[in-house]
Amino acid sequence: MSKRDDGGIGAGAVEPARVRQLWHLLEPLHAVLYYAPEVFEEAAALGYDTKERWPSYFPLRAAPLGPVGAERVASAFYSFSPRMVAEHIDSGWSVAGPAAVLAARMRGIDRAYRAILGDRVDSPELAEAAALARRAAESADTAGRPLAAANAEVEWPEAPHLQLWQAATILREHRGDGHIAALLVAGLDPVESLVSFAAIGAASVERFESRGWSAGEWAAARRRLTARGLVDEQGGATDAGRDLRHQVEHHTDQLASQPWRLLGPTDTDRLADLLGDFWVAVLSSGLLPSETTLGIGRV
Repeated sequence: MSKRDDGGIGAGAVEPARVRQLWHLLEPLHAVLYYAPEVFEEAAALGYDTKERWPSYFPLRAAPLGPVGAERVASAFYSFSPRMVAEHIDSGWSVAGPAAVLAARMRGIDRAYRAILGDRVDSPELAEAAALARRAAESADTAGRPLAAANAEVEWPEAPHLQLWQAATILREHRGDGHIAALLVAGLDPVESLVSFAAIGAASVERFESRGWSAGEWAAARRRLTARGLVDEQGGATDAGRDLRHQVEHHTDQLASQPWRLLGPTDTDRLADLLGDFWVAVLSSGLLPSETTLGIGRV
């Protein structure tokens, strides 16, 4: 359901730096889904191959969309090679349907959060953070944002730590959907978005290669960006390329700000303060990779 920013109660300006910070704080809380052994165990119980992350990653993330085909998943995920998406989605729904995957991912997150946070899953601080994050997530305008909208339709769990994860998931997909819009405005197709991001040092080329594009497709995208004056012959960003990526990230922050404006600066600041301990706990768990394709900490 679409929610308008009508300047209602609680609405107020939130600094762009705070919008970016909330993403940095919430992203690891969501990303536990793709790395926690407890989630892999639940996926394996459904029949997924968990020797590597991708066979379960695609159905776990796409499950809120329903039993859709690879073309729609590739459209929503954007920067993954359509071949890679098809490889895992076309077979993924034959292993388990979306409803079973949704249930498995919540069981996995429940177990993972309990392992990472211990007694803090029942703390008043977590309950307060969950309530604030849920308010922000429920206020998010999902018009034109397929992954945010799909996750917003998933029934809310009762436990506060699961509500925190659900809210983090809606908000990160809300931002991600907006990021795709910013890339489209910038004229960057899926593979160009990765090449241009690698060019500014957001992550190594090797890390971006995990998205399934061939060497030929990567080289062709680099040539297109070189012709536009965005990338030099060595694959580094030109000043124009850096400016364009800065515009993309700034536009993304703008498009991600609406839930925080409606939550209001006071409650947004309070949520940021509350999330710090849980963010540290997730990062200290060692589950998440030190380098990701999101460029957190580098952009």
